[in-house]
Amino acid sequence: MAHPTRSAGILLHPTSLPGTFGVGDLGSAAYAWIDWLVSARQTWWQILPLNPPGAGNSPYSSFSAFAGNPLLVSPQSLREEGFIDDRDWSGANFPADNVDYAAVISFKQRILMRAYENFRNGRAGNLRGAFDAFREEKKHWLGDYTLFMAIKDHYLGRGSQEWPADLRRREPAVLAKAQADLADGMGLHAFQQFLFFRQWFFLHDYASKRGIKILGDIPIFVARDSADVWAHPELFQFDADRNPKAVAGVPPDYFNADGQLWGNPLYDWAKLKETGYAWWIERLRATLALVDTVRLDHFRGFEAYWEVPASSATAKTGRWVKGPGADFLAAVRKGLGSLPLVAEDLGVITPEVEALRDQFELPGMRVLQFAFGDDFRNPYLPHNYTSK
Repeated sequence: MAHPTRSAGILLHPTSLPGTFGVGDLGSAAYAWIDWLVSARQTWWQILPLNPPGAGNSPYSSFSAFAGNPLLVSPQSLREEGFIDDRDWSGANFPADNVDYAAVISFKQRILMRAYENFRNGRAGNLRGAFDAFREEKKHWLGDYTLFMAIKDHYLGRGSQEWPADLRRREPAVLAKAQADLADGMGLHAFQQFLFFRQWFFLHDYASKRGIKILGDIPIFVARDSADVWAHPELFQFDADRNPKAVAGVPPDYFNADGQLWGNPLYDWAKLKETGYAWWIERLRATLALVDTVRLDHFRGFEAYWEVPASSATAKTGRWVKGPGADFLAAVRKGLGSLPLVAEDLGVITPEVEALRDQFELPGMRVLQFAFGDDFRNPYLPHNYTSK
């Protein structure tokens, strides 16, 4: 009987890489990290979501499920490609042991704005065709995202639920006017995405050629203040005024007597099923274009999720509701041709969740720290790991 090949890796999000620009990025330190993984005989580099962080600067609360994080763009690489000069990052002085996000965001926005101005004025002109091709390739999500972000900028970062009602409802005439008025801002955000994807694909190619695979991450839910929710409200459980009928969370447990009230809008799985789960399949396809395998966050929510009334102050008043289960995963497998996924099956997991995971032969997760202080049957002890 053949045994599966054992491999090992390390979890480190790019923002934790060392550097002089306030937050880890996709520059020289990222390449050095890959070289170190090779020297340490590792196979996997696990990261968190690469999407632009929203509330709390968390990648699990993002402005887009498709876009990349502009804070990861390397100023060093921008200089090497001719977008900016050394003097453009003068005054960069950040703490070495933590990320001051307010300062980093201000600094990176200034750098990226300067790079865009220089590009429009002819710098790095050899990449004009590549930029145009990128906008065409990503148009299925990029247009909504860049308009969403340009409107946020116009309203000084206010959440989309605070915008004028006609913009929230995406009335065609109002959208057309916003696109015309905010064309420069949309161009800037498209350019930032072009830079992120360009730098990431160079890095991923470098890793692949050295035998390092990247394990990415997809949060099960999306943020209410996101381009996804704004552009596709029909896919979520909203009332006529586009306010959530119910929100996501988890019930009380040994960590929190009130449960956890996450507040994300819940999917309308019946509507998604009518589309063949098209939005979800495109989301997975987009993420798998960036990484080799994806950790599917809160996997148990696909079997059953905790639904909390939107008016509730805690998650205690919620209830379990059946998720899309096997129907969803079968559609994903058909759409993608395979299931390069890892099920995040931590916490209190029911036999139904385990059966769903095993039906589609998805590897689960084990955390070594959970193995201590129990008997030999503890599933987190290495000798109890499954071989799949």
